[in-house]
Amino acid sequence: MPPAEPSAEPDAVPADHGTADRSGSGADGSTGVEDTLDLELTEELLALIAEGRSAGAARSWAPGELLGDPGAWPPAATAAGEFALLPVRPERDLAVVSRWMNDPAVAAFWELAGPESVTADHLRPQLEGDGRSIPCLGVLDGTPMSYWEIYRADLDPLARHYPARPHDTGVHLLIGGVNNRGRGVGTTLLRAVADLVLDNLPRCGRVVAEPDLRNTPSVSAFLSAGFRFSAEVDLPDKRAALMIRDRTYRAQL
Repeated sequence: MPPAEPSAEPDAVPADHGTADRSGSGADGSTGVEDTLDLELTEELLALIAEGRSAGAARSWAPGELLGDPGAWPPAATAAGEFALLPVRPERDLAVVSRWMNDPAVAAFWELAGPESVTADHLRPQLEGDGRSIPCLGVLDGTPMSYWEIYRADLDPLARHYPARPHDTGVHLLIGGVNNRGRGVGTTLLRAVADLVLDNLPRCGRVVAEPDLRNTPSVSAFLSAGFRFSAEVDLPDKRAALMIRDRTYRAQL
């Protein structure tokens, strides 16, 4: 399923489709990953974590316990303007997010083109879940222009495919309008969102992402935003570039 290449410019970033809502078995992509854990996480333990259990017992989280409330995070002042995350409300936002999902450049990677019900089905598990993944609009100077998913990577099926660390937080994104692609906005906002995560989630030591390896503009934008390429990982639905932004080196990158 070769994707359309929307642009060769590093900041095009039309889409970054991840695995937050698409679990399943797949090859273990951890071989060759440069990061290591203090403790070895077995497949069984990772499965328990992904199911929200600890030591085999049921574990539930209160709303906001895992990721807080991105809507309450202070806006970020960026070179592109004032940027804020606004948690999705379907009655208000479904139409615009669905329209973005039907952009061919986005659909090539997110695979959510179709009627609004397709997007609604994608949003529902996150909105009705325990808060381990929060869908948000990205609002630039008061205008919604991007879609983001902030998620606990260590509690996600992704954790089966790389050496996850507690409180790793992941991001998925798409830039909604062609006018905001290819002019540096993607890189600027990726850095801003990573900083928002690190500023507001003090237990998070790393922000991670896994764009499709074929999505060269997206991978380039992550690199320009201070993420480092860690490894190629085989996920159930794609071969991905594991990108990491470390709290320790955020001031240098």
